[in-house]
Amino acid sequence: MTKTLFLAVAAGCLSFLPLPAAAQDADQPTQDWAVHGQATFVVQGVGGFASPYRGTNSLAPKQAKETVDATLFLGVHPWAGGEIWANPEIDQGFGLSNTLGVAGFPSAEAYKVGRSNPYFRLQRLFFRQTIGLGGGRENIAPAANQLGGTRDGNRVVITAGKFGVGDVFDTNAYAHDPRSDFLNWAAVDAGTFDYAADAWGYSTGVAVEYYCGAWTLRVGAFNLSKVPNGETLERDFSQFQLDAEIEHRHSIAGHPGAVRVTLFRNHGRFSRYDDALARAAVTGEPIDLALTRRPMTRIGVHFNLEQELTGNFGVFARAGIADGAIEPYDFTDIDRTAQIGAMLHGAGWGRKDDRIGLALIANGISAEHRRYLASGGIGVLVGDGKLPDAGAEEIAELFYVLHVAPAFEATVDAQHIANPGYNRERGPANVLALRLHAAF
Repeated sequence: MTKTLFLAVAAGCLSFLPLPAAAQDADQPTQDWAVHGQATFVVQGVGGFASPYRGTNSLAPKQAKETVDATLFLGVHPWAGGEIWANPEIDQGFGLSNTLGVAGFPSAEAYKVGRSNPYFRLQRLFFRQTIGLGGGRENIAPAANQLGGTRDGNRVVITAGKFGVGDVFDTNAYAHDPRSDFLNWAAVDAGTFDYAADAWGYSTGVAVEYYCGAWTLRVGAFNLSKVPNGETLERDFSQFQLDAEIEHRHSIAGHPGAVRVTLFRNHGRFSRYDDALARAAVTGEPIDLALTRRPMTRIGVHFNLEQELTGNFGVFARAGIADGAIEPYDFTDIDRTAQIGAMLHGAGWGRKDDRIGLALIANGISAEHRRYLASGGIGVLVGDGKLPDAGAEEIAELFYVLHVAPAFEATVDAQHIANPGYNRERGPANVLALRLHAAF
């Protein structure tokens, strides 16, 4: 059905696409090069909560951690329609409990690799080619990883190299950037979207986008990490992810909105939870997913909505499900998720660039996943050693962004996490954060 829908939309667009013009006058010239930068500091702490026991991947009470990252966005315009971008970055710090203990982890600024001393990473190195297909011209504002200029409304965009799957797929105007909106992992992306990534959230691959009127079709292929949740990516697509997304943009009473449906298909060496449990029952050895991994496929799908309701107020929602019989690979331990939220800009109280955001999130796992964790299994982020009373992980996040200066913002963020790691015997955990963000 999804394939039929993709083909129908593509055929409909092709039937009325104008032929590309030999040359078109741009409303503004494309930048030849650009340099942008950002720096983000987050300090996050959790108070005391019920913690009758702890496992390898448990969230510990009464702690505070900080993270820092500083990034340059270096871009050039080497040929017509082309862009090349490099993002060198310096990182430092740790997430709470070394980024463990909650499937919807409270800081997407905390990588799965924490270090006390600053270290260098080249997080992105990619090229983007835009092929105009007519449909009118639109201006592009200069931004990080986007040269200013103009482009055709109808176009094909090819991105290849090292970048984030989330740079192209599952975007949302209100909940997608932990440096400026929500911090929780399950708010900035659908929790079930087990997107290909190294431990820092980036992959190598290619994405193709086809824009036609109000529709966009996206497909992509990316390398998975060599081992689940690993630091090193495959280089030959021997373990890979395929993504497909359809987006429709619309206007309701003059207010823009968008609806997206995203599918992923991961293929690699994964384990079924019940296979690992059966082996442990026979051998008497501890449960170890690595011992029952074999080539297989894991799939998932999610829905993503954003809608402006007034000039200063908008809402968003996501809902998703993934195959809960097979272990997640590169993101987090969530087999089904739902979120709803809203963002309000501060024009009503004379602070038009300030923002208040609220998100409510519910994450769940399959029966097989529950059995695995209850038997002492360890997941990507969670694993208390036992799970006698499993329940949905329920998260509420509220933030206020204070626009201090044109290049500087300060955010106060609060999260309430019920049943962290799906464990009714733990929590609830209340997490507070201060985020400072500068960009040019």
